[in-house]
Amino acid sequence: MLQPNFSRRLLGAIGGIVLLYALAAAGKEFVKPAAQKATAYSAHDQHSNEGVTVAVEPYDTPDKSEIFTVNYKDLDMLPLLVVITNDGDQPVTLAQMQVRLVTGSRAKLSAASSDDLYRRLSHPSARTTSLPLPIPLPGKKVKGTVSTKQLNEIQSALFSAKAVEPHGTQSGFVFFDITGVSRPLTGSHFYLDGARDSKGSELLYFDVALDKSAASQP
Repeated sequence: MLQPNFSRRLLGAIGGIVLLYALAAAGKEFVKPAAQKATAYSAHDQHSNEGVTVAVEPYDTPDKSEIFTVNYKDLDMLPLLVVITNDGDQPVTLAQMQVRLVTGSRAKLSAASSDDLYRRLSHPSARTTSLPLPIPLPGKKVKGTVSTKQLNEIQSALFSAKAVEPHGTQSGFVFFDITGVSRPLTGSHFYLDGARDSKGSELLYFDVALDKSAASQP
């Protein structure tokens, strides 16, 4: 049986460790990863005749998810980095771009909006595994329980480019609600359509098989 003094010291040490982790997380800032050309990613669809390539990199593994301050896995949100490279001499417009994820079980998922992410953060429905902190940490809150840091992360992370300049690359994250989907990447395909050339003609839709990505492995 543990002595009272030892128990108090043990609980104090655990509380201190939890607090240190919390303070480290509080000082962490999201930085969007620098994008390579889309052809450099294992999961991509290249339209050589149109000079445009779309790549997708899932950020579902523990090492990759470290770039975020939000634990999207606990929110049942799947982050996908979308990279679009334009090797042509004219810009490609993305104002009417639409994306969707079709899983191996044929579930068709639409990308979450910023409001969807705010609502999930304010009222998370997924399980929570974090330990209670010994003392509350100060922080300005906006939109219910969404902190300013979380709000800034969502705004910085989301794919927001309206065009890809000639011989340029644009990137950003899209998020999919995978509540109830056990293996969202196995046999799944990412589709992107609505991209248009400088004359306003729509490009052929892009189909990226996510099994090609190393991050899609169990």
